[in-house]
Amino acid sequence: MAHQWRFFRSGGFDQVRLDKIEDWQQLSSLDPKLWAALSCPVKGLEFDSRTMAYLDSDNDGRVRIDEIKAAVSWALSVLQKPEVLLSGQALPLGAICSQSEAGQKLLASAKRILQNLGKTDATELTVDDTADLSLIFPADQLNGDGIITAELANSDALKQLINTLLELGIQSTDRSGAPGINQEQLDLFVADGQAFTAWQQSGTDITTTLGAATDEAWQLHSSLHAKVTDYFTRCQLAAYDANATVALNGTAEDYAALSRQLLSQASSDTNHLPLAAVSADGKLALHKGVHPHWAEALARLAELAGALWGEVKHINSKDWQQLTDALQPYADWQALQPVSQAATLAPELLAACLDAQVLAAANDLISQDLAQQAEAESVLDVDKLIRYQASLRDLLRNFVSFESFYSLEKPAIFQNGRLYIDGRSCDLCLNVNDAGKHAKLAGLSGMYLLYIDCVRSNGEKKSIVAAMTAGDAGNLMVGRNGVFYDRAGVDWDATVIQIVSNPISIREAFFTPYQRIGRMISDQIQKFAAAKDKEIEAQSAAGVGDAAKVAAAPAPAKPPAPFDVAKFAGIFAAIGLAIGAIGTALAAVVTGFLGLVWWQMPLALLGIVLFISGPSMLLAWFKLRARNLAPLLDANGWAVNTNAKLSIKFGTRLTALASLPTGASRSLTDPFEEKSNSGLWLILIVIVVATWVFWRQGLLAAWL
Repeated sequence: MAHQWRFFRSGGFDQVRLDKIEDWQQLSSLDPKLWAALSCPVKGLEFDSRTMAYLDSDNDGRVRIDEIKAAVSWALSVLQKPEVLLSGQALPLGAICSQSEAGQKLLASAKRILQNLGKTDATELTVDDTADLSLIFPADQLNGDGIITAELANSDALKQLINTLLELGIQSTDRSGAPGINQEQLDLFVADGQAFTAWQQSGTDITTTLGAATDEAWQLHSSLHAKVTDYFTRCQLAAYDANATVALNGTAEDYAALSRQLLSQASSDTNHLPLAAVSADGKLALHKGVHPHWAEALARLAELAGALWGEVKHINSKDWQQLTDALQPYADWQALQPVSQAATLAPELLAACLDAQVLAAANDLISQDLAQQAEAESVLDVDKLIRYQASLRDLLRNFVSFESFYSLEKPAIFQNGRLYIDGRSCDLCLNVNDAGKHAKLAGLSGMYLLYIDCVRSNGEKKSIVAAMTAGDAGNLMVGRNGVFYDRAGVDWDATVIQIVSNPISIREAFFTPYQRIGRMISDQIQKFAAAKDKEIEAQSAAGVGDAAKVAAAPAPAKPPAPFDVAKFAGIFAAIGLAIGAIGTALAAVVTGFLGLVWWQMPLALLGIVLFISGPSMLLAWFKLRARNLAPLLDANGWAVNTNAKLSIKFGTRLTALASLPTGASRSLTDPFEEKSNSGLWLILIVIVVATWVFWRQGLLAAWL
């Protein structure tokens, strides 16, 4: 019969229950459209990184549905007691299937691990047992990865070969964590070394007039060639036009600038000066009058080229070309020198590393290591099975469904800590790489988001996004500081750098109109006061200026304007009319209110409040009902497969407001509280309004 799936409703969608092993066994038949997520990133989650690496079989940095199915299917196939996958604790050796070939290999490898750990009597394995692979795969034992370490070498010559390659930076990391070399790296080094050796041997057939001094003479010639060629070219120009001689030599300004420096061959910049004094005869002195930077090298080259030049004190361009032609075969051979790391080794060391017996021993050791590949991979499979048994249940509850997130038993794998800020704590916090890019998509979640930079005292930094799902915006603003605690309990200094504003709660929406009215009145009063202050300041300045003018040139006094009775009568009439209109309107409202039956009065007040706050609350209610977790996760690289909503009630569980502990005592007396007379003014207004109403209705006259 078909498997009977069980679903629960949470977050506005149906989520599958996976708390029975039968559900796991039928997971491959579950319609992908019913999965909460289609893929998730490997990094940035509060989940075991090695388990995620095992799950990511194609190494593309993402885990998908097929990889989850394959992992569950493999774990079930090698266990004779698959129920242990639901416990999430230690893996008993007795749970491994001993009837299948794969299970037998796993069981043998598990016993080998316990033996290497010195726990031969243990009957179960935990994640802590395999956390350090260097204890399972010691550097002095073969581990099947094809990498040999110096600890594996059985001779000093082989150890020297491995250490030489490691010193050259040719290395790979062994499963033990130690550096070593593999077959490809060894073959490449041998090929480079043999090519360099063959090149060296080809140079023994090259003979020049200089004999044994050829190499040193070639090096000196190479360092001087550009400067000597420059000198003879300058001499040719001087022979072409004598007027160029002065300009081609160093000028007086050059030497004047040098005279103000502390000169030395190491510090002074005189390379622009010619090698020697330029003249039309084109002769280069070998010992005197040579630029001090090159004088020693030129003298040594003249000494080595004595067999070619003889005992001379000057040379010309033909002599230099003669030396160049004599060294050309050696220069051509040097140009063919292979460029490799092997070429940097001393000849004796290179020869020892390329010894046939040493290379044969290295190749044989690599072959022996590779022969252990199947057994070593079986050991890794044990580690994989242990981690699947410990963590796979949590992954399914955060991937196939979002049960962990909505049950609030423990944080989901995408929640990375808790933020404390502005008298509240926030549990829906996620890692963020790029706040600006993240906010473009995450803003569609309908949540009030804080993007925060976190810093520790050691300079470590990271960025998070926190969703405020209860309370109100309060004093939240860019630049506000708080404290963030990651899942390990480590505290970080947190600073708000960006805010995506959305409604937070119905309570906030209720007070929003009054806050807007209050801000509007406050702004208008401040603008009015500022305008009056500016007007008074301008009038004062004008008055001072006029007084100064009067003092400078007194003018005849202007008679005061006559009192206009009609003008002031009109003003008083307008004021009286305005007061009367306001009083009449207020009287009508109060009269109508007092004319209601007593039980209708609270309803009338409630209607007024709803008239003011109702639209704002209704709009906020619609937006809060539409809050969606999917865009927030999608911005972090997830592929969420449903609308995971955050209801108003659930939001109060994710963001907690400050509250006094149960049973705490509280004193309401604040000695520094500002005393307010609002109550007295309210009573006075009520008395005045009641008196006005009674007078207009004639009740006051009848009573009197």
